[in-house]
Amino acid sequence: MRMRNKPWAEDYLLEHGAIVSIGDDRQQQISEWFDNDQPIHIEVGSGMGRFITEMAKQNPHINYIGIERDKNVMIRIVEKAVEQNITNLRLLTLDAQNLTDTFRAGEVARIYLNFSDPWPKTRHAKRRLTHENFLAIYQQVLADDGEIHFKTDNQHLFEFSLESMSQYGMKLKNINLDLHANEPEDNIKTEYEEKFSSKGFRINRLEASFK
Repeated sequence: MRMRNKPWAEDYLLEHGAIVSIGDDRQQQISEWFDNDQPIHIEVGSGMGRFITEMAKQNPHINYIGIERDKNVMIRIVEKAVEQNITNLRLLTLDAQNLTDTFRAGEVARIYLNFSDPWPKTRHAKRRLTHENFLAIYQQVLADDGEIHFKTDNQHLFEFSLESMSQYGMKLKNINLDLHANEPEDNIKTEYEEKFSSKGFRINRLEASFK
């Protein structure tokens, strides 16, 4: 997700340093960022922030971290977190390639990948967040019983992800080719999900683990 550049974005994020960290400021110190010892769930690519903020509000027994590369987009998530005084949520402006520099091995209990960029051109396949290169990164930061929860409206990306995860040796479960046909009560729609599902796009979802 790209937004118009805001020259003041970085200054705004720095003003809210208690909940947001820019770049690699939190290397190997994520758990200490929270005031309690709770499972950590992360969302890679948090967009406008509805999903991660709602998850944090509904599950105070879990610590959440929203990861978004674009500082201009991150502003919207910070605004939501501050306005709603969400205490079990932290935010990182970080590229997914650097997760292992930031999180300790096995520190994360769950990773959410919601409506990631499909990178439709074949030559860009390595940029897809379910490519084996990224799976290797997730494997390092996930706990042994950790899971990846993945949602997309892009059929090609979903098929690619099924194949990529299977070839990597992952275990897949709860594969759903039309999530909203019988939508679970606990499904939290991202802004993107709500927009495109209302236009008739099918939402695909799966859960995966390494063991």
